[in-house]
Formats: sequence, structure tokens, C-alpha cells
Amino acid sequence: MKSKYWKIFIGSSVVFIGILLSVWLKRKQVSIESIQLTSPKNYAFQEDINIKLKHPASVFVQYWKEGSSEKYITIPSERNIFHKVHLLLLETNTTYNYTVVIGKLFPVFSKTYSFHTREQSPWLKFNWIKEERPHDASALGDGMIMLCYARKPGYIAMVDGKGDIRWYWQADDIGVRVANFTPQGTILAMLRPPVMDVINDVPKSRVQILNEMKKPIRRGKIGFVGGTAFAEIDLTGNALWRCDLDKNQDDGIRRIHHEVRMDEQGKIYSLYRPEKIIDMATIGGTGVDTLIGDGIVVMDKNGKEFKKWSIWEHWDIEKDPYIKRFAYDRFHANALNFDTDGNYLLSLAIEDQIWKINKKTGRVMWKLGKGGDFRMDTTSYFSFQHNVHINKYGDLMLFDNDINTSVSRVLSFELDTVNMIAKTKINLTLPYSKFTSRMGSAYILPNGNFLICSSKTGSVFVMNEEGKVLWELNSYFVPYRAEFVPNKMWNKYFVREKKY
Repeated sequence: MKSKYWKIFIGSSVVFIGILLSVWLKRKQVSIESIQLTSPKNYAFQEDINIKLKHPASVFVQYWKEGSSEKYITIPSERNIFHKVHLLLLETNTTYNYTVVIGKLFPVFSKTYSFHTREQSPWLKFNWIKEERPHDASALGDGMIMLCYARKPGYIAMVDGKGDIRWYWQADDIGVRVANFTPQGTILAMLRPPVMDVINDVPKSRVQILNEMKKPIRRGKIGFVGGTAFAEIDLTGNALWRCDLDKNQDDGIRRIHHEVRMDEQGKIYSLYRPEKIIDMATIGGTGVDTLIGDGIVVMDKNGKEFKKWSIWEHWDIEKDPYIKRFAYDRFHANALNFDTDGNYLLSLAIEDQIWKINKKTGRVMWKLGKGGDFRMDTTSYFSFQHNVHINKYGDLMLFDNDINTSVSRVLSFELDTVNMIAKTKINLTLPYSKFTSRMGSAYILPNGNFLICSSKTGSVFVMNEEGKVLWELNSYFVPYRAEFVPNKMWNKYFVREKKY
């Protein structure tokens, strides 16, 4: 009996080995016919490997800096004969080795190839880091900074802690006002024609900013047009689509301003400027005039409107003591975001308040700030604030420009919406020289430090909880915001292999 089972075992093993050998031989027949490297848009920090196989198969690429034991592995592609594999975030003027790998069960490895990235393009070389300023790159953590240039040609750049551009996208005909990440892992950008918003985008000192504040800061409809288009860009730097609102032939929205965001369903949310024609005699003035307010518009990627919300539908003009003074820019909404329940958070700079608006009904649910619905520490009142969002602790966070004291801050609040109490959780004062009268942003980094953009001074920096500046990026232009880009954003393109 034992010999019988032994024979069955041996026979089964032979068949199994035969099957494995057959699979292995079949895999071996899947070979590489050609490999070609190209540099998209002639960028020094990106390479595309174009692979042609003799038979359809899935491939991935292992690559590493010469002399390093840490490897990067691209995500396996779908079965095909032709493959284009993107190698992203490469260091410039650096030698890389790579192998092309076919299959999974019995992978077929190509020989090891190498390439050398060229030096950074002269037109992308900026003095982002100054040695005399704090420049501890570790303070930034595992990621980069995303900045937008609003002049022509407009661009989005991602800069690492050493001050090197590692990712770039350019629009030749228009500027980029602001950009942020979508739930789909892409970038949504608001594009603006610079000639429609003529401002001095050169960074200024504190004294220059204070002198500038003596001029009217609220310039009305034309001054805050913001943008006439938006586009979605993937992380390989390709524009998936672009919508030019100013080319619409119907009566739809042709201009947006300050903000553009996308939800999980791909709907796009932005701010627009609804007008209201009134007889000023009803409020103590003379003649018929046009008031400029603010609103929220929901669109698709073609600019088709789904829904609008206008502040004029929720505002009593006759009881407004400032309506004549700010008729052409009464509220100046400058930031739109989502609360944890999906409802809107809207920053109204002239009101010095954050409003929560019901996404479905349009009802104003509450107002935070001076004269609002919450009891709060009066020393935490903010003015001309920007960049409202919910931080990683679940608290409402904003950048306080504080044009009353001319000292900018980072503020966050824990909101008790039952007892209507706003508890100050973060009250971090920026260095005296970093005051910015408008724009600006502040986020909590994954490592607990703060990423802050002092727009008017052209400074993006990292502070710790004690208020010490650990790292600073020097910008030659005025950035509207600075967004953190965690390295995990590229997990759909490549992963890091542990050292071995």
C-alpha cells in the first residue's frame, strides 16, 4: 500500500512539475522586442520607458539611483504588447539603473540598463533656498510643496526640501491662480488671464505691505475676477481636460474666483459673483446701481451648471450699514471647502467670518467670528481670513491675515454646535516680518509642524508648535497658497522597496 501511494505521489509531482515547466517555458517566450527612453516635454526630472514585447504580458520596472540599495518599483501595467512606464520625481543630473520585469508567477528580468538625467533646465532654476535662512529639509517631512504661478506662462511646480523642482506643469497662454488635489488623486487648477487682474506680484517687505494697505484693498468685480478656466492634470503632467468658461455661448458662468474644488463624483465647485440691481434710494442712496456679491456654483468639467447659491438670497440689504461703502465687493468670499458632513464652509473676508452653508437647502447653518453665532475668546477674532478647512484633528482651521493688528496668525477651533462654543485650539503667531495683508495659507503637516504661506512676502515656511521657523522657501513671486504634497500621492505610479 505504501508503495502504491508513493507511486501516486511521484506521478502527481511529475505532472505538477511538468505544468510548472510548461508555464515557465511559456513565460520565457514572452520577451522584450525593444526599449526606448524619452523625456516628456524635455523635463530633466521625468523619463518615460516605452517597451514593446513579442507577446502580450504585464510589465513593471525596478529602478534605483546608482550606488543606492533603495529601489523603486512601478505599478504593474495591464497585459499588452506596448507599454509606457512613467518614471517620476527623478533627481536631476543623476545616474539611474533599471530593469524591466515581465510577469508575476515566474518573472522574466531584462538585463540592467542605465541612464543619466541631465541638469535642470535653466528656465526652471530658481533660488528657492537661501543659505542664510533656516533650511532644515527634514522639517518638511516626507513630501514637497506645490506652488502656482499666476502670470504667463502659468505653471504649477512641486519643490522638494532642498529647493529642487521635481514636478512641473505649464499653461503657455494663461496663468494658474490656485490648484489642489482631487479625491481622484489628480490636480484641479483654476486658470486666470493675468491682464484681467493687474496687480504687483513682486514679494514685498512689511513696510511696503503696510504702505500698500493705505490704498483700497477691496477693488470690486473686475479686480477679483480670479479665473476664466479650469483644468484637471494627472501626476504624469498631462492635462486630462480643460474648460474655458469665457468661451461659453450661453448665459452660464464665465468667470470664477479664488477657489475650485472637486468632489468624489467629479463635480466641480467654485465661487462666482452674482449681481443684484437695486434702487439705491431704498437704502439712502441715489439712482439705480448694481451690487456685487458672492455665491457658490456647481458645474461639470464642461462648465454645465448643476446648482447655484447666491448670498443675496440670504441677506437683508436694507439692514446692512456697509452696503453703500462696499457695494461693488460687499463680502469678498475667498475660500470654499467642505465640512466633515459634506456641507460648505465659506470664508467671507469683509465680514471677518466663516459661514457653514447647507449643501442641499442653501440655508446658513451658522457663522463663526466676530458677531457670529459662537461664544469664543475675543482674542481669537480674525480678520480678512483665508484658507478655511478641517484639519487632521477635526478642527476648523484658517489663516488669519488680521489686517487690524498687522500680525498674521494660524488659528483653529473646536466647535461645539450644541452649546455654540468655539474653543481655540491653535493660536500661532507668525514672525513679525511675515505679515501678509491678503492671501496666505496654513496647514498641519503629517509630522505635526505647520506649513505656512505668507503670500505678500513671497515666503513659504515650516514652523513648529513653539513658533520657531525650521525651513523656508524663498519665492520670486507672490504665491496665493502653498499646498503640501505627500509622497504617497505617487503610490498609483510607483512604490519604494525596502532596503535589503
